[in-house]
Amino acid sequence: MDYSNSIRHWQYLILFIAAGILFSKCAPAEDEIEVFCENLQEYIETLSSNEFEGRAPSTPGGEKTVEYIEKHFNRIGLTPAVNGSYRQTVPLVEITPSNISDLQVRGSGSEMSFEYHDEMMVNSVRLGKEEVKLDNSELVFVGYGVNAPEYNWNDYENVDVEGKTVVILVNDPGFAIGDEELFTGHAMTYYGRWTYKFEEAARQGAEAALIVHQTEPAGYEWNVVSSSWSGPNLELDAERETTPVLVEGWIQKNVAEEIFQKAGTSLQELSEKAIQRDFTPVSLDMTASVSFNNSYHTSESHNVIGYIEGSKHPDEYFVYMAHWDHLGKVETEEGEVEIYNGAVDNATGTAGVICLAEKFLSLEETPERTLVFMAVTAEESGLLGSRYYGENPVFPLPSTVAGINMDALNVYGPTHDVSVVGYGSSDLDNYLREHARAQNRRIEPEEHPERGYYYRSDHFSMARHGVPMIYANGGSDYIGRDEEYSEMVAEDYNSRYHMPSDVIHDLWNFDGLHQDLWLFFSIGEDLANSDNFPNWVEGNEFRAIRDETEHKRRR
Repeated sequence: MDYSNSIRHWQYLILFIAAGILFSKCAPAEDEIEVFCENLQEYIETLSSNEFEGRAPSTPGGEKTVEYIEKHFNRIGLTPAVNGSYRQTVPLVEITPSNISDLQVRGSGSEMSFEYHDEMMVNSVRLGKEEVKLDNSELVFVGYGVNAPEYNWNDYENVDVEGKTVVILVNDPGFAIGDEELFTGHAMTYYGRWTYKFEEAARQGAEAALIVHQTEPAGYEWNVVSSSWSGPNLELDAERETTPVLVEGWIQKNVAEEIFQKAGTSLQELSEKAIQRDFTPVSLDMTASVSFNNSYHTSESHNVIGYIEGSKHPDEYFVYMAHWDHLGKVETEEGEVEIYNGAVDNATGTAGVICLAEKFLSLEETPERTLVFMAVTAEESGLLGSRYYGENPVFPLPSTVAGINMDALNVYGPTHDVSVVGYGSSDLDNYLREHARAQNRRIEPEEHPERGYYYRSDHFSMARHGVPMIYANGGSDYIGRDEEYSEMVAEDYNSRYHMPSDVIHDLWNFDGLHQDLWLFFSIGEDLANSDNFPNWVEGNEFRAIRDETEHKRRR
C-alpha cells in the first residue's frame, strides 16, 4: 500500500469536509440565495397591514405592534431582558406649540420681522415651559458651532454666549472646502448634525440657537424643515444631562443674509472666515425676540428587548436592533383615513430582528457572547427609543462589543454590492468586507456621505456612547439587472418614503432581504464567538468615548 497517497487522500478529504463546514456557516453565494427565514414575508405583511394602523407610538396600533413582537420573542425562546419582561418603558411627551409670533430682529437702526413657517421655524424642548419667550437676546455668529478636540477645533473658544442667541452654519467646516485634512472633508461628521449644534449651544450656556438653512450642506430643502418642525412633536419625558436652550430654530438663508447685511457684514464673508481654524465668533450687535406657547401630553411607549445568554462570556454583548414604529394614520381634508403602513420602513428591519433571533436559537451550539435583540420605539420622532436605551442601558455599554442596525432593508432583489453608511468609521468595515466577500459581494461607501445619514437612525444612539455599529444594506448593483433598473428602484423608493404607498407591491423581491440577513447573521456569529472588541478609527468623534471605557472590557 502506498501510505503517502493514502495520507494525501485523507488530507484532501479532511480539507474538503472543513471547507464544506466553513461554507455552510457563510451566507450562500449570489447565484443561490437560500431562504434565511421561512416566516419573513409573513412578519412583514402582518406588521405593515392596516390592522396595525401605521405603528405610531402610544397608539392602539403601536401597542398592538409591541404585543406582536413580544409574542414572537416569547414563542421562539428569547430571555426577557427587563426584570422578567421584554418591555423597557420609554416615557414620552407630546409638545404642541401655538400662538407663534414672528421672529423680531432689532439693531443697527433697523427692525426686521420674519414669519413662522415660510422664513423661520422655532420650537422648545425645555419641558414645563408653557410660555416661551425670548426677549431681546443678543445675536452672536459662532460659525459652525463646533467644539471638537480631536480635530483641534473650537468655535466657542474665548467667547461668552451665556444667555445669548447663537447663529450657526449647517454641516461642518470640512464640507465647505471638501478637504479631507479638515474634519473628514465632504463627508459629514457628528459635528455637522443639527442635533449636535443645539446640544453644544446648550452646553455653552446659550439661551437660543438658530441654524442657517442651506439646501446643499443640509442635504434637504426648506420644506423638510418646515414640515417636520410643524405641529406636535414627541420628546423624551426625562431630564437631560444639559438643560436644552430655551429656543431651537432654523432660519432661511435669505433671512440670514438680510440680518448680516443690516449688521454691516455679509453671510458669505463670515462663512469664509468660519472655515479658518482661528475663527473668532462675531457679535452682530442685534437682538432676537420670539414667543409662543407650549402644551404637553405625556404617554408611554416601549422598546422590546430579549437576549440569548452567552455560553462563555455572558457579560459581553452583541446587539441587533431595528425600530418598530412608523408614522401612524392621518385623516385627510376630505375625511378619509390614510395609513402610513411602513412596509420597508421599518417592518423589514423589525421582521429581521425576529428572524435573526430564530436563527441563532436554532443553532446546536450557543454563541460564546450574549446576543441582544432589540426593537425600539419612536425612531421617526427623533431616535427617542434608542436614545432612551443609550441613556438607560439594560446591558452595560462599555461591555457591548458592537451591533447592527437594520432600517429599511433592501426589497428589490439581491445585489453584487453592500452600501455602507459611515464607511471608514470603525473596524467593523473589515468584518463587513470579509463576510460580504463570502457572498461574492463587495462593500461600497454610501452615495451621499455629506448628508449625515449615519447620525439619522438608531445605531447613532449607541455610537454616541462609544459602541461601534454597522448600518449597511444591499447596494444598487442588482444581480442580473441593468442600470436602468437601479434608477427605477431609486425613484420607486424615494416616491414611497414616508408615504402611505410604502406597502408590499409587485417590485418586491425577497431574495435581497434573505441575502442581507445571511450577511448580518454571519457577522454577528463571528463577533459573538470572538475575543475582539472592535473600535472606531483614530480621529473618529466616538473613539475617545470607547477608549475611556477600555478598562471595563479587560478580562
